[in-house]
Amino acid sequence: MRSLTFLILTLQLLFAGAALATPAKPATTQTAVLAGGCFWGVERVFEHMRGVRSVVSGYAGGDSSTATYEKVGTGGTGHAESVQITFDPKEVSYGDILRVFFSVAHDPTQLNRQGPDTGTQYRSAIFYTSDAQRDLAKSYIAELNRSGKFPRAIVTRVDPLEGFYPAEGYHQDFIAKNPRNPYVVINDLPKIRGLKRLYPEYYREP
Repeated sequence: MRSLTFLILTLQLLFAGAALATPAKPATTQTAVLAGGCFWGVERVFEHMRGVRSVVSGYAGGDSSTATYEKVGTGGTGHAESVQITFDPKEVSYGDILRVFFSVAHDPTQLNRQGPDTGTQYRSAIFYTSDAQRDLAKSYIAELNRSGKFPRAIVTRVDPLEGFYPAEGYHQDFIAKNPRNPYVVINDLPKIRGLKRLYPEYYREP
């Protein structure tokens, strides 16, 4: 009887150990945080991208206490208007995200401005969440500079993500709610058309 009890206990321990040793399932989504001028247009571009699950407009690069539209608008908080992109890496890669960011979502050669908007809050930046994202971003920028595809050097910063703070509710999905806004028509809708024209394999209706 004791031998049977010992065998049962041994099997229980073995199975418990096997359960502990089983690796956790990999995350089904990843995130990217990018800044490229007014977050309305950048948000909408990526909402049209296949494999993207959600896009949130917000602020990155500064402290939580200054993460409001009024304070960020002064240009003195360290924040940049940014978007947090949640995507499925089985459908679209981080490299694909960067490709659209550099070629469609904004002009990476404009320093502390984007189109009609000026100030450090409109700077071009990649806020990386891992060493792999940092290395890929730096390599991508170096490759683009070597290629000569842009008439000027790329000024996009590559900084660690210290925190992302969602913007006020009225900024979320702004273009979807205000497609006839004059700023949107002039500055943002051409980006979406550019995505559809240049990368039809990425484009989708949100």
